[in-house]
Amino acid sequence: MTENEIGTIVIETAIVMHRELGPGLLETVYEVVLARELQDRGLRVERQVPVPIRYKNIRFDEAFRADIVVAGKVILELKSVERVTAAHKKQVQTYLRLTGCKLGYLLNFGEALMKAGITRCVNGLDE
Repeated sequence: MTENEIGTIVIETAIVMHRELGPGLLETVYEVVLARELQDRGLRVERQVPVPIRYKNIRFDEAFRADIVVAGKVILELKSVERVTAAHKKQVQTYLRLTGCKLGYLLNFGEALMKAGITRCVNGLDE
């Protein structure tokens, strides 16, 4: 399955889930439910994945944790805030660069409509 095919499933799932749960819950609630929904759709899902980085030839095994990684290809960063900032978007771009993944989504479940809370980030992805 390609990154874009996975992305389509992620977006459709997030929208349905948001309609059901509504905005304003803790990020962890959306994380556990989204992970389960994606697994139920046949995708391999990992939560709170430690991602190592190298800095000045030193390896840091748990430099950050990705909220959700789908099929080893797509990174999902979940928020439940009133508004996402440029820093949130840069965070996803940095995660993509450090992992070598080509597609990521910033999903803000704090928005009244989920469609407004979706930010797609790419890193060398063939469209």
